[in-house]
Amino acid sequence: MFPGDAGPATGWIRPPAGLTGADAALAVPSPSAPSAVAPSPVAPPVPPPNRPPDAPARWRPWRFRMSNDVWGTPVVDGDLLYVTSFEVHALDVASGRRQFKTRDVAWAMAVSDGRIHASDGPTLYALDGTDGTERWRLQTDAWVYSLKVDRGTVVTGTRGGGVQAWEASNGERLWHLSGAQTDFETPEAGPAIFDGTVYVWQDARLRALDARSGAELWSYPIGDAAACGGVPVRMRPAPDGHLYVSAGARVLSVDIASGHVRWHFEAPAVFLSPPAFAPGPAVAGGGIYLADYLGTVYALDATTGKDRWRIATESRQSIEPVLVADGNVHVGSGSALYTLDAVTGTPKWRFAAGGEVVGSPVAADGRLHFGSADHVLYTLDASGGQLRWKLATGGEITGSPVARRGVVYACSKDRCVYALDAEKGTATGRAAR
Repeated sequence: MFPGDAGPATGWIRPPAGLTGADAALAVPSPSAPSAVAPSPVAPPVPPPNRPPDAPARWRPWRFRMSNDVWGTPVVDGDLLYVTSFEVHALDVASGRRQFKTRDVAWAMAVSDGRIHASDGPTLYALDGTDGTERWRLQTDAWVYSLKVDRGTVVTGTRGGGVQAWEASNGERLWHLSGAQTDFETPEAGPAIFDGTVYVWQDARLRALDARSGAELWSYPIGDAAACGGVPVRMRPAPDGHLYVSAGARVLSVDIASGHVRWHFEAPAVFLSPPAFAPGPAVAGGGIYLADYLGTVYALDATTGKDRWRIATESRQSIEPVLVADGNVHVGSGSALYTLDAVTGTPKWRFAAGGEVVGSPVAADGRLHFGSADHVLYTLDASGGQLRWKLATGGEITGSPVARRGVVYACSKDRCVYALDAEKGTATGRAAR
């Protein structure tokens, strides 16, 4: 463990002798821990433990162990990393020391404008992002299953078809509606908010609403759950002024301002993930990219919807979009990560993990980081697919890794959050940033 460890939860177990850097792998046993204690709605944040004397100005990889399960993707905002483990925990990105936690359960969480917005189900609340003090709290009419924040507006989806918009700074309710779809009450299938517009699937129509007033801007007859192949409608806005929508086996390009459908494309199998947009002309790798549940990857012309190429991989249950970066399309299908040329669709390489790929890979500084159900976090060379380093944890990687300023952060079902040197893994010696 680190010298000057901030309590029993933070530390590092050095790899066995002879293993360093890319060869080092850490297996962390999962501790026995009691189930979560019922939260107290008025409990203050738990202060951090006393800090040890200042450590040397050299950054070191760290691990923070929670007392309960960790889930989802960590959120990095400034000098803090936020993660949900029943409570909200805020960790210092440099040292891994916990700055604060709350005793409030957070089944849903979003960080924006210096605030943590979260819900324990029947309650919606906001905390100061720097010290965890409560900003506001309110009771909702039903269980919150989806929570998103954009431009000072919090949008929630509640069980039974409710959608609400709240002022992020004080919790004032701006508007609400009922009758939204109830077939898929999951975070990714809930109401979406992008750039001041809320998108709701209601009465077999895709409705675009003004985020502040709830006024309808346009609607389109997208169809009900049966018409959409029994899967949620997924969408992603793009800088070209269009909303790209996957609805079952269909892909649509919709003008964000008017709701006019520019084109639609139909595939032989349904899509579980939203489309990914790459800017620029098709000859430079621009376009729309997505993969269906069979693992077929499609490249569509963003202007016409024409099918430019399609390549089969393997069965894919992921709800995450494919990743388009530096002229390549990276897709996790089954237990392998595939990389294709974005212009031609030519396969470049395939890397086989020991279990199903979890979440979405992240690209940074010529490297790809991704997690797997085999308990391992992998880092590959983005151009050639060679393994640079891997970290074996004590549980399945959850969510997607996050890469910031030369550090990759990841959560595992071994109840730990990891911060690793993006280039060297568990190796040390990089100057603090």
